[in-house]
Amino acid sequence: MDIVWQEFLTIIREEVGSRVVDTWFKAVSFRRWDMLLKEVYLEAPNAFVKDWLHKNYLILCQTHLARLLNVATLKVIISDVNEIKNSVSEHVVISTAEVKQEVVLYKPVKMAAIKRGNYTNGGYSFDNFVMAPSNSLAYAAAHAVAENPGQIYNPLFIYGESGLGKTHLLHAIGGAIKNRHQKAVVLYQTTDRFVSEFINAIRFNKVHQFEAKYQSADVLLIDDVQFISNKGQTQEAFFHIFNLLHDAHKQIVVSSDTFPQKMEGIAERLRSRFAWGLVTDIYAPSLETKVAILKKKAELSSEIVNDNVLHFIAEHVTSNIRELEGALVRIIAFATITQQPITLDLAHKVLLRMVVKKPRVVDFEAVVKVINKHYSCNSKDLFSKSRNKHISFVRHVAMYCMKHFTDKSFRDIALFFGGRDHTCVVYALSKIERHIKENVHFGLELRRIESELLQ
Repeated sequence: MDIVWQEFLTIIREEVGSRVVDTWFKAVSFRRWDMLLKEVYLEAPNAFVKDWLHKNYLILCQTHLARLLNVATLKVIISDVNEIKNSVSEHVVISTAEVKQEVVLYKPVKMAAIKRGNYTNGGYSFDNFVMAPSNSLAYAAAHAVAENPGQIYNPLFIYGESGLGKTHLLHAIGGAIKNRHQKAVVLYQTTDRFVSEFINAIRFNKVHQFEAKYQSADVLLIDDVQFISNKGQTQEAFFHIFNLLHDAHKQIVVSSDTFPQKMEGIAERLRSRFAWGLVTDIYAPSLETKVAILKKKAELSSEIVNDNVLHFIAEHVTSNIRELEGALVRIIAFATITQQPITLDLAHKVLLRMVVKKPRVVDFEAVVKVINKHYSCNSKDLFSKSRNKHISFVRHVAMYCMKHFTDKSFRDIALFFGGRDHTCVVYALSKIERHIKENVHFGLELRRIESELLQ
């Protein structure tokens, strides 16, 4: 059956890609094939992987396994390790051979019976992590590692730009393992602290104690490993710690901002070891995901925040999730201190200067182009002396955007519109701000215009 399973993996690797196979099928095993009932039994490492396979890849399994086993149809039954361990029967009959064969049940590595470390942040958990397409593979792998440390995906290497959730997942892994294994030593460490510790260990002749601390860990979580770049002695120390823990089947999880083979200043033997297990990435979330993250953050803060405000923050804070959550915290704090409701206008006041005044290529001509396109207007009307209600409104929107998206003064904007007085621009801004408060639909419309300008 091993041959059948390997052929199956080869087929689906070509069909759905190596990432899917490495993330979801690598730790799955082919338990048995019942020829009489036409049933295939697969074993998943945990309930999360089992449910994911059943939901997303069950038909794929049934189709290709049926072809490989030379039957028209079959049923695929996926069980997780805990279900198998709790099964009453410890033996199964393989119908093709008609002999009894003992099932070797999964046995997790026994955690060291020493005091566990208190190095992880309990505020980061799987429950408050928002899973989305941008991080689903990393989340799934982290969840699997937390349930079966040292057994699959060892090491687990998570890479992506700063502020996208790598640290959150590392702490979530550590917290989940500590909850399941009370005596486990779970050690989370940032790489800069690791380097500082090692330097002090050399300075005070305590290298032995330094090595003993890390070698005693059952689970080692290293954040931002790229910071050992060009530090030869530190890399040597980490290399030996890595080898010892890996050989002892202790779980290692590493995060970085770069794919292992693209890390400069890191010894090749370390880069190759980072790729021994599973390498998965986290990339920038979509607008919908950012809104979901903000909703989760607001719920955790016991605050009710209007969707308009959440969309405004999500569209304007484009750096990373850390900045995104920080923006929401600032708005909530400002509203609490000033005893004001959390409105779109308040969000503008708190965030707009901080977010929008960052350097970007937005000039008057760009604003006119977007406004004309959005309102089906033309520049001739916009710059005319016409007091037509629609044209005046569009002109006011353009002035509002110019003031918020450029560093120009009221006078500069007024001159751009045919030498008008700067009080015209002041009036336009006050009118648009009032309209934002009174008309929810206009607030959404304005966000779309702002989003297009930022792009």
